[in-house]
Amino acid sequence: MKLAFNTWVYSSFPVWVPAYPLEEVIKRLATIGYEGIEIGAANPHAYPDHLNQSRRDHIKSVLAEHGMVVSSMLPAPGGGEGNNVASPIPEERAAAIAQYKKVVELCAYWGGKTVIYVAGWQIFGTTRRQAWDWSRSALIEVADHAAALGVTIVVEPTSSDSNLVDSCDDLIDMIEQAGRANVAGMFDTFHTLYRNEVPTDYVHRLGNRLRHIHLADVNREPPGSGVVDYVSLIDALRANDYQGFLTMEIGFNRRAVEPDDLARRALQYLRPLL
Repeated sequence: MKLAFNTWVYSSFPVWVPAYPLEEVIKRLATIGYEGIEIGAANPHAYPDHLNQSRRDHIKSVLAEHGMVVSSMLPAPGGGEGNNVASPIPEERAAAIAQYKKVVELCAYWGGKTVIYVAGWQIFGTTRRQAWDWSRSALIEVADHAAALGVTIVVEPTSSDSNLVDSCDDLIDMIEQAGRANVAGMFDTFHTLYRNEVPTDYVHRLGNRLRHIHLADVNREPPGSGVVDYVSLIDALRANDYQGFLTMEIGFNRRAVEPDDLARRALQYLRPLL
């Protein structure tokens, strides 16, 4: 198991300051001691339509220079086009699928193997079944595109933010209904707290279908500062032979943060447990 850090708190979504260029974030995280970086595909860091080939090559070289692996990537849901794969607006669904495909291509170009799929959200006037079917169809299309590039799509239950894939049961249903070898699961301890679910239950129930994890405590604080039992969580991951990244997704829900401090505290707490 290796440690990675998500870039949202260094600027992109949904709070836009404090803000740092992606090159600076890569350098800082490598210096602190992280092995991987999870890049949010939003401006000013990695919005695909705003990255020409020269810029893509430059970021690739910066990653190599600092020995940093792209653990994963994800688009920013909400706002503007929305990126809601379960939207009742056909144009929005099509744009969201196209955006996912662009993120998959960018992730693969930078050497990443994992893209996170947020299953969208049900809008008033749309039945849950219809929203679910739209999301499942989108997932299959994105996964088929990703398969040719060696990228796995991991579905994330986002219960504190959305209303479609909410629980471990929902996650398993979506994975099974997609029926693709490169569709797997992940979870975020922050979202399990929202539903009063136990993180280790996800680990044992998903087994080898678990390919990625977000770690965050209450109020998106670093691990070790709240109520999550990370000792038991890591023991469960070892028991299930989990070999993916443990990715910090913390601090990005507010402006009053010092990203380096959060990154360092999370690393200092988790490294001894590993």
